[in-house]
Amino acid sequence: MDYSSLINLQGMLFLLVAAGIVLRKKGILPEHAKAVLTDLVIYLILPCNIISSFFIEFNMEILKGFAVILVIATLIQFGCLLFARTLYNREPDRRKKVLQYGTVCSNAGFMGNPIAEGVYGGQGLMYASIFLIPQRIVMWSAGVSYFTKSPDRKTVVKKVVTHPCIVAVYIGMFLMVTQLNLPVFLENTVRNIGGCTTTVSMVLIGTILAEVKPGTILDRGIIKYTVIRLFLIPLLVFAGCRLFSVDPLLSGISVLLTGMPAGSTTAILAAKYDGDYIFATKCVVVTTLLSLITIPLWCVVL
Repeated sequence: MDYSSLINLQGMLFLLVAAGIVLRKKGILPEHAKAVLTDLVIYLILPCNIISSFFIEFNMEILKGFAVILVIATLIQFGCLLFARTLYNREPDRRKKVLQYGTVCSNAGFMGNPIAEGVYGGQGLMYASIFLIPQRIVMWSAGVSYFTKSPDRKTVVKKVVTHPCIVAVYIGMFLMVTQLNLPVFLENTVRNIGGCTTTVSMVLIGTILAEVKPGTILDRGIIKYTVIRLFLIPLLVFAGCRLFSVDPLLSGISVLLTGMPAGSTTAILAAKYDGDYIFATKCVVVTTLLSLITIPLWCVVL
């Protein structure tokens, strides 16, 4: 691990988040800008970023890595579902919904990709895209069911199969396996749009952090959730990967993406479906802020 590169990466992420906070505080990015930026990332920038990560030479070792990291990610989601079912039964119902969703659905799909790319390069981003498939399935099934009645199977399948980031994985894998070369202008367009992922994602996170007053953030429930989300779950993943001698690259990606903060959709769904959205926002803010410390610590451990 190149520690100077890691420090530079974290410094850059911190400044981008700070820029988002300033832009929101100054009113340059108004309240509705968060929704616009979120859609921009999910529907355009992140898919291009994922596709560009597959612009590499294909071999059987990569295919084997796909299978391994998919199995790891699936086991992690089962573990998170178990935690969500057992750890929060003493919490009020409106908080319980938030904590359960925040445990099974992290911000890995949004914040994890740029960090995986920054630490492990294009190959890290490619494996991260595969790692996130089980979480996206859980997000549209068990995740949504915490706030609403369980959606029917057809709805879940449709949302997962047609999710822009999943479609990007299909396209990227097809290009990698066939080794089909896109026209230069098209490949450059995809690469340049994808290159905006880190900047736009971190600025958007900054706009979310700007909404909460520092003096009202912490309480016992949030501290408990933060320990589980940022320390306990990635620690168990780290121990499991070491126990089974998982490849360091796959192990590192699994630990880092598991240790991501609560996703911003936690607060959005809580507000829409009568959860404690103020508590949800605090969970997002606290875990996101502390992740700026815990992520480099996990990198040191790895």
